[in-house]
Amino acid sequence: MEYLREKSVIKYLSAHLLALIIIAFASLSNAQTPQTPSHGIAMHGLPALPKDYDSFPYVNPDAPKGGTMRYGVLGTFDSLNPFIVRGAAVRGIWDFAAGYNVFESLLHRNRDEPFSLYGLLAQKVITDEDRNFIEFHINPKARFADGKPVTAEDVLFSIKLLGEIGKPNYRNRWKKIAKSEKVGTNGVRFTFNDQADRELPLLIGLMPIFPKHATNREEFTKTSLKPMMGSGPYQISEVNPGSSITFSRRADYWARDLPVKRGFDNFDTIKFEYFRDQNTLFDAFKKGLFDIFTVSNPQTWQKSFDFPAIKSGEIIKLEFEKTVPAVMQGFIFNTRREKFSNKKVRQALTELFDFEWVNKNLFGNGYKRTQSYWQNSVLSSFGKPATQAELKLLEPYKDNIDPAILSGEYNLPVSDGGGFDRQMLRRALTLFKDAGYSFKDKKMVDASGKPFEFELLIGNSKTQERLALAWQQNVEKLGIAMEIRVVDSTQLERRKTGFDFDVTYMASYASFSPGAEQNGRWSSAAKDVEGSFNLAGAADPAIDAMIEELIQARTTEKFHTAIRAYDRLLMNGNYMMPLYHLNKQWLALRKNIKRPVNTPLYGVQYITWWDENAKK
Repeated sequence: MEYLREKSVIKYLSAHLLALIIIAFASLSNAQTPQTPSHGIAMHGLPALPKDYDSFPYVNPDAPKGGTMRYGVLGTFDSLNPFIVRGAAVRGIWDFAAGYNVFESLLHRNRDEPFSLYGLLAQKVITDEDRNFIEFHINPKARFADGKPVTAEDVLFSIKLLGEIGKPNYRNRWKKIAKSEKVGTNGVRFTFNDQADRELPLLIGLMPIFPKHATNREEFTKTSLKPMMGSGPYQISEVNPGSSITFSRRADYWARDLPVKRGFDNFDTIKFEYFRDQNTLFDAFKKGLFDIFTVSNPQTWQKSFDFPAIKSGEIIKLEFEKTVPAVMQGFIFNTRREKFSNKKVRQALTELFDFEWVNKNLFGNGYKRTQSYWQNSVLSSFGKPATQAELKLLEPYKDNIDPAILSGEYNLPVSDGGGFDRQMLRRALTLFKDAGYSFKDKKMVDASGKPFEFELLIGNSKTQERLALAWQQNVEKLGIAMEIRVVDSTQLERRKTGFDFDVTYMASYASFSPGAEQNGRWSSAAKDVEGSFNLAGAADPAIDAMIEELIQARTTEKFHTAIRAYDRLLMNGNYMMPLYHLNKQWLALRKNIKRPVNTPLYGVQYITWWDENAKK
């Protein structure tokens, strides 16, 4: 009996011990095993499309292949490498609007979601809840244009190359990677350090991948008109330096039948023609030299489309409601220059731009003033009092924030529209006096008697020049000498890259998914980094803190809170003299260029359009 009881106890203990061992190993396994491999990844939550999706919802998966798309663009170019600081890069190689035609990334955006990515070069992606790492497993079908497979070595080489000698935004990502390594047969894993944020895994997935065997590291940072090779749907077939570039669709493109690319890349040929100014560009369109023309001037849209090709129906007009945040465009002050380091000076010069007169006399009252970096979206702070959550974020900095910005009552200056608003001039004069200037002998001078003067640097744009002249008239009424300097696109890019300007034009494109790229635009760390997009030279701990908040946000609610607080700080800084925006997108195009029925969240996508004359 004792023997049986002892045997029973031993059996119980053995079973219990075995269970504990199994649980322990299971816990250890769970601690070390990452998420289940996925077909995509989202900034917040999960991707909207299932694993077995057929195509993106805004494409025509049966669009015919063939024909030509010809774009007309302003400026010129002297480089075929858009990934480096030097040179004015050509359009079309790595192009948000016209496609990533030559190079590809591991993941691909769905333009119908704020920030969700789906596998392209990477067949599957793995990460953990805290996003301490990301792992990509490369599609075994992926090939470069020379037929050689895309490998883990190519990915590791590319991320390191860009991280060490590419543009500042790439270098910033590289600093946050603690370890990069090959895993399995053809996978790569990036483990992040404590500088990383939740967006970094997605940004790594969006970086271009180069063939290691065909990329010269020593030559990479030099401007060159020698085509580079990628894995994308097109290759460069012709280059006319500074004036045009032609891309030809690859018949052997490896990804043409993948769901992520179905309905894309429909033209056999894509061509970019460069023109020196807006008038020449429009005349060339009317003559049939390219296929699509974007209109941003209300008067042009209303009064200039009466030429023969419109009347014959050869060219049609399209109008779309904008569903993305308005572009913040305006004249930006370089606060690295002592004269613009004082916020009151920037406020005073903003007072001197008579938007009401400009809008009426130059644009037929067709525009609305832009008063937020995310206007017309849920991310905007304009007209909204700060929530308790926003106020909590901004509490350490509230003493330096205009109370009207916190209450949602802030508005940019409004004139009487007559072109000589004395109240506007008085407000500007008061601000200059508060900044230590005085008006003597019909000149604005500082305490030492030095006149206040500055240069406005713009490109070869008639619209920008007209705006500059309108601003100049009011600026000069307060005894300020404002020189308008018009330069070609190459010189403009060079001077912006080196922050060699007093004031210049800037367009800050907004999206529903602002993230780590904001560091390159507004953070203190980017202030003195040559080639960064922090043209203003902003260096504000409050802005740095809000960028960190929006990047680290794990829920949509916290993300929206951080963005609106951030928006308030940017407006509060008066870094830019904002201009205007349209709530519509106007396009004119040749009748043979067709588009899908559905328009995605981010607006029209030319890379999903096709030529009706193409073979079915």
